[in-house]
Amino acid sequence: MYRSDRITAWVSHIFLIILAAGSIIPLVLLLSSSFSSEASILKEGYSFFPKEFSFAAYEYLLTNSASILRAYGITIFVTVLGTFVSLAMTALLAYALSRRDLPYRNFFAFFVFFTLLFNGGLVPTYLVYTQVFDIKNTIWALIVPGLLMNGFNVLLMRTFFITSIPEPVIESARMDGAGEFRTFFSIVLPLSLPILATIGLLQTIFYWNDWFNGLIYITEPSLFSIQNMLNRILTDIQFLASSNLGTNTSSAASQIPTTGVRMAIAVIGFLPILIAYPFFQKYLVKGIALGSVKG
Repeated sequence: MYRSDRITAWVSHIFLIILAAGSIIPLVLLLSSSFSSEASILKEGYSFFPKEFSFAAYEYLLTNSASILRAYGITIFVTVLGTFVSLAMTALLAYALSRRDLPYRNFFAFFVFFTLLFNGGLVPTYLVYTQVFDIKNTIWALIVPGLLMNGFNVLLMRTFFITSIPEPVIESARMDGAGEFRTFFSIVLPLSLPILATIGLLQTIFYWNDWFNGLIYITEPSLFSIQNMLNRILTDIQFLASSNLGTNTSSAASQIPTTGVRMAIAVIGFLPILIAYPFFQKYLVKGIALGSVKG
């Protein structure tokens, strides 16, 4: 290698190491704090290794284990079903927009792009979903609002179809008598695993981390997702810690590992996604890179 190439390689490696450290260090600090006692955090501050090892935060969360497990089940169901249906709708619309012989193709593409710039606002959206679709306090309130597809995902997948699916392959399928649906499911989808995995991962993260829909559409505790359940626990802890409802309540609040519980809640919330991410990683970069090329 030339000297300039070696210098560029070293600078790139150092830069990537710094970025990796910037991502890993907060996670290590988060895990360490969740296993630290409340007294050591208040006295010593945060550290990368627990000064006083304690499971108090997780023991406190286990007192709500039944509710947390139910919330996990609801979140898993919503994430799996929502991701599958949303991915199917996105792929079908993106494939139609990628076909140059689609009538009014540019109009529909502009309609999708327009949704990236403007939306109806919270109040009209709430009224439509609660009074027209009547999904308040139902499991569909956690699924349906995310099914109206992200315009960015549609355009990303459309560009992938245009740039990465050879036109002669589609033409040969038509010459063999395949219709649009047969071509789409037998030819296009098997060649589109990178972009499908990429959009699927983005939708999975969206559904898993979604707390806003549950906040505005769900008031029944039995329908809380894991994010809403953990947020409710955190709110209750903050209320107990800041209220003056009597000696017994103040004493009970002082025994709650407030800081540790916050960290444990964050760990419980992101750990499943962290475990699933490596299985999609090999497709993620390729899908975004190919799908972002202008088509």
